[in-house]
Amino acid sequence: MNTDKSGKASEKGPLRRELLAARALLTKEDALRAAAVLADAALHLPELADARTVAAYVSVGREPGTRALLEALRSRGVRVLLPVLLADNDLDWAVHEGPAHLLPAGRGLLEPDGPRLGPDAVLAADAVLLPGLAVDGAGMRLGRGGGSYDRVLARLTAAGAHPSLVVLLYENEVVARVPVEPHDHPVDAVVTPAGARRFANPQ
Repeated sequence: MNTDKSGKASEKGPLRRELLAARALLTKEDALRAAAVLADAALHLPELADARTVAAYVSVGREPGTRALLEALRSRGVRVLLPVLLADNDLDWAVHEGPAHLLPAGRGLLEPDGPRLGPDAVLAADAVLLPGLAVDGAGMRLGRGGGSYDRVLARLTAAGAHPSLVVLLYENEVVARVPVEPHDHPVDAVVTPAGARRFANPQ
């Protein structure tokens, strides 16, 4: 059984498995249709519409699609940073120069082939797109459990940086409650194919 840092049995594992199983049932066509709607909804979100630098990620598998959104942001002249997974699960960053500059990496990920900017490059972002599996009514996000984005969020907090935190999800992934651990951070907004929702989180 998974346990959290306080030794209590974690509720996150079963919820993650349930949500990943639901994603696995989606067809490729379902995912592509949802990605187009998500991109349109996200582009109208003020947090992204006004951003000059966005830290994002390349969706893989049946994750809510980000690729159309990434290219739309680039076409607006937005500087898009993409993560590069380091050996210790921390994230480095590089500028996204387009689909032709994405290379296969570990864990089925795609990473940019440009110069590495260092883990602190995320501090320049006006908005950060976070991968996730769920979010609840308080804006608490359920990640996959690898800890990479916990480090990113801790780095932002330590530096006093407050970019807008946005998660892209399917509609069924907005849930009543996400189990919360002390290191978890709320997001500012969620975008689903049904539209966007903001959360009132103190900075």
